[in-house]
Amino acid sequence: MKQSFLVLLMIFCISSISCGKSDGTTAIVPAPTTGGNPSKPNRPGSIGIIGDSANVVKPVTGGMVLMGGGADVEAAFKWMIARSGGGDVVILRATGTDAYNPFVNALGTVNSVETLLINSKELANNDTVAYIIRHAEMVFIAGGDQSDYMKYWKGTKTEQALNYLLNDKKAPVGGTSAGCAILGGFYYSGETGGLTSAQALANPYHANVTLYNNDFLKAPYLQNVITDQHYLTRDREGRSLVFLGRINKDFSIQAKCIAVDERTAVCIDKDGMAKVFGDYSAARAYSYAYFIIPDTTKQPEQFEENQKVNWNNGGKAFSVYEIAASVNGGGSFNVATFKASDGSGGKWYAWWIDNGVLNKKDQ
Repeated sequence: MKQSFLVLLMIFCISSISCGKSDGTTAIVPAPTTGGNPSKPNRPGSIGIIGDSANVVKPVTGGMVLMGGGADVEAAFKWMIARSGGGDVVILRATGTDAYNPFVNALGTVNSVETLLINSKELANNDTVAYIIRHAEMVFIAGGDQSDYMKYWKGTKTEQALNYLLNDKKAPVGGTSAGCAILGGFYYSGETGGLTSAQALANPYHANVTLYNNDFLKAPYLQNVITDQHYLTRDREGRSLVFLGRINKDFSIQAKCIAVDERTAVCIDKDGMAKVFGDYSAARAYSYAYFIIPDTTKQPEQFEENQKVNWNNGGKAFSVYEIAASVNGGGSFNVATFKASDGSGGKWYAWWIDNGVLNKKDQ
């Protein structure tokens, strides 16, 4: 009797071990760190989800958000949620946590908010990852390091899924800081290190001026645009002008720039009309967006390696439209045309560079 019991016990243990053994095909994902439902099996890259993991189909309206970093702009997220139809929201990042999940979920009614941490080419080429992105009704790309996004996502199924959302499904897509940087057709990668305005204006061919031409995301209206972020807060006006000069010299294209400061978001609707949302006040002067247009009829007077930039053109090298952010959307600018007549609620300036020094005046 005792021997029979031992045999039965051994059979039970072997059976239990066999049932619990992984077949190696199911992705193991960590549980969310800030509430919500546990991450579901077969959702590689997911670090947390709030709401229903089952896909829903909702009508969407196209639009893009260029956010300048720092404190997130709630009004811009609400703008995107309204265009998502209340569907599935996906946050993309290569580092960080799922902290956006409860933040976004609290701003409107959506089916789910999920964060995907895509930090390898393998994950970026995963069919399920691409499926989750393609079936989202809204995607937001978090801050971090844009060179990570370029390194991990460029040339992958993740890139294809994002371009599908932007151009075919026409769902709202946005990004902040590094996420904003990669939404321009031209983009600064930062892969060799940061770049200050002083460095760029002193030497427009500084080793850290690393620019790419329309080889990644294909956002509507932004193929001839480079973006910049943390703009006034980090004194980046000069470097963005050098970026435009290098694009002109290297690619023979007269690009434009949309520059966004912290606590500020440029929301571009499906027709290319932009409004500027943020928490601007007189006590917080760093909440502006800038639409920068170089004079296409003239070249810089001096734009050579190891020489300070001269780009004067009679004090009119650049026409710059400045819009102060507001909670309800400050001013407007048509990025489909970038014409001087297509801006309202802002102020025009002329910018130019003398011997490596940026100058401004009312226009």
